[in-house]
Amino acid sequence: MLTAILTGFLFAIFLVFAGKFFRGKLAILSSLIPLGLFIYFIRFIGEIANGEIITRTYSWIPSFNVDLSFKLDGLSMLFTLMITGIGFLVFLYTSSYLKGHKYLDRFYGYLGLFMAAMLGLVLSDNMITLFTFWELTSISSFFLIGFNNDREASRKSAMTALGITGIGGLLLLAAALLLNYISGTYSISEMLTMGEAIRGNQLYPLAVILIFGAAFTKSAQFPFHFWLPGAMKAPTPVSTYLHSATMVKAGIYLLMRFSPILGGEDIWSYTLIIVGAITMLYSAIHTIFRTDLKGVLAYSTISALGILVFLIGFGTEEAYLAAAVFIIVHALYKATLFLVTGIIDHQTHTRDVTRLSGLFKIMPLVGVAAILGAISSGGIPPSIGFVGKELIYESTSKAEWMVILMVIAIVSTKILLLYAGFVAGIKPFTGKLPENLQNTKKPGIILWAPPLLLGALGIVFGIAPFLIEGALIKPLVTAMGVDASEIHLALWHGFNEVLLLSAITIGIGTALYFLIKPSAKLENGIAKLDAIAPENLLWKFNGGFKIFSQYWTRFFQNGYLRNYISTIILFTVGVVGYIMLRDGRFEIDYMRLTETTISEIVVTLVLIAGCIYTVFTRSRLAAVVAMGVIGWSICLIFVFYSAPDLAMTQFSIDTLTVILFVLVLYKLPRYLKLSDYKTRIRDGVLSTVFGVMIAMIALEVLAVPANTEIGDYYAEKAYIAAHGKNVVNVILVDFRGADTMIEISVLSIAALGVFGLMKLRLRKSERRHYD
Repeated sequence: MLTAILTGFLFAIFLVFAGKFFRGKLAILSSLIPLGLFIYFIRFIGEIANGEIITRTYSWIPSFNVDLSFKLDGLSMLFTLMITGIGFLVFLYTSSYLKGHKYLDRFYGYLGLFMAAMLGLVLSDNMITLFTFWELTSISSFFLIGFNNDREASRKSAMTALGITGIGGLLLLAAALLLNYISGTYSISEMLTMGEAIRGNQLYPLAVILIFGAAFTKSAQFPFHFWLPGAMKAPTPVSTYLHSATMVKAGIYLLMRFSPILGGEDIWSYTLIIVGAITMLYSAIHTIFRTDLKGVLAYSTISALGILVFLIGFGTEEAYLAAAVFIIVHALYKATLFLVTGIIDHQTHTRDVTRLSGLFKIMPLVGVAAILGAISSGGIPPSIGFVGKELIYESTSKAEWMVILMVIAIVSTKILLLYAGFVAGIKPFTGKLPENLQNTKKPGIILWAPPLLLGALGIVFGIAPFLIEGALIKPLVTAMGVDASEIHLALWHGFNEVLLLSAITIGIGTALYFLIKPSAKLENGIAKLDAIAPENLLWKFNGGFKIFSQYWTRFFQNGYLRNYISTIILFTVGVVGYIMLRDGRFEIDYMRLTETTISEIVVTLVLIAGCIYTVFTRSRLAAVVAMGVIGWSICLIFVFYSAPDLAMTQFSIDTLTVILFVLVLYKLPRYLKLSDYKTRIRDGVLSTVFGVMIAMIALEVLAVPANTEIGDYYAEKAYIAAHGKNVVNVILVDFRGADTMIEISVLSIAALGVFGLMKLRLRKSERRHYD
């Protein structure tokens, strides 16, 4: 499985060197990558149908209990087949849709990265691995959404999507760390065996909130939904792949994967039901007010995702079954309609549904595909959408608050979604062909074949649902921790309440389609509420935060080093001083102190005199010399207390510092007073307080019993493990080697920067500009 995942990454790397061969006729060959992966995964469908779980584990970071663990079960099987199967059609479609594009190879590289990341995400059995691939999907989708980077709207949409999903990624990482703290493992399979213990932990609510944050941002749940309509600025293959079957379903996958671990509690169920209901109703209503075909499909996608979250919240066998079927339903009809929209845009150069009609005369096969997609979207028999709709109604009809939930389900899931499906799939192809579209060219087979195949599958699976029942649906429901042995899918269940509700839905939805025509007036009407829309509220908050950040920066980052140091010292004094006043003992054991010698008294007096002279002298050179005296006095103290290595280090540093200061002062102007009397008083008080605090810390250290465990460890291991007799050197070079290496790297970079500035020679014009 690792090889299958890496295939997409290797393909993207390969395009860096051989991309020019995939910009022309050979572009179609790129579709062999997802096709090969689809064939690879479908080979396991028999084993998965028989209840087997295929696992692969590769050691990665064993010291942190992080492995490249992958698991193929019923849940991951469905997603891998959608990722690779629809991926194959999207790759194929792209070869014609973006034919001749100068960056076609780059686009395929991004698609390959995204496909590989999605495969890694749904196959991961380790939370750190899952998080890694989760973030890779966000990064690769950023490049796909912003592919047309010469357009400001595309760049903004890409940044918005990355920002929202990036926040979710951080929340997922926090959830992984928290669940590891609770369970002691990052393995999702091991967590499945600890579900009761995890739910009983006091940190369980926090873990649930973090998982919700990750899932809701990725799967565009209210109020994080707005990034998805904005992402429609991407080329149509991106919209088809990311926003119908893959990326937006990642959050759904996460919820389904963790339902057996975290589900069953009120906080889990009620939150998902409420958020899902709000999302699907809010977004379904929005489809009425959109005239851009992609906009209609984007909001209907959000609504469909809300339905899935809603169903997962129920947590019953019927709800899981309905969710499993609806995932397939949505992937098929939404990918169909997106591809059809792309064809319309490609051939007519418009997606405005108010300007489109009669296209069936020019592209009949595309029209057939669109109508099939619309039928499945509306849940009209004999489509698989009808089966999925009845399962949704059946699962919600058993709820305690049936009336409210059924109204929400009817209004949002099917009436308005049927309307949206008809607007996107039927409206452009019926009626009279406008004069400006009379010369529209027919699309080639590579464009119309993928949506026609997907639309046809929606009908085939509806007529013969047994094709997916045992192979995909039952294994998925079993992976959710529910007994799926009694599941049976059928197109016809007889005359009952569910069938009546289906008929009402179809009737009202169809009537709505004929009564409400998409128009600019409706779109402008809803635009009046943009001021309170979540997206605009976020941008207002972002603007306010930017103003606050500018004020904060001007206040603290004002260009004066002394202010920076004063702020750091003041903060340290405040925090450390508070802790010491609260918990400090300040006890001095005079019996442990050695007798004071005349040498120590003399050196201490010299040190104090040097400090006073440094502060009050009016000569820079004298101040530098006095600072050197202070440093050398400290060297003598080290010598008195048997620390010659520290004394030599201190002596070297202080001597070098004095020399450097003298060299610098030689180039500076005469001594200037850059602070007033009050400022010097303030700095003096702050310095005195800081010094007293350091003295108190020293006294506190003396009062704490000495713990030599760490020192004994280093002393014991220095020669045995690192073959060094100087313990300090061994600690710096071996035990803290990485830290020391980073410090050396920082110093080296700083030295190079200083050297570059010293060698910089500006022309007079440049110097004036720089000043």
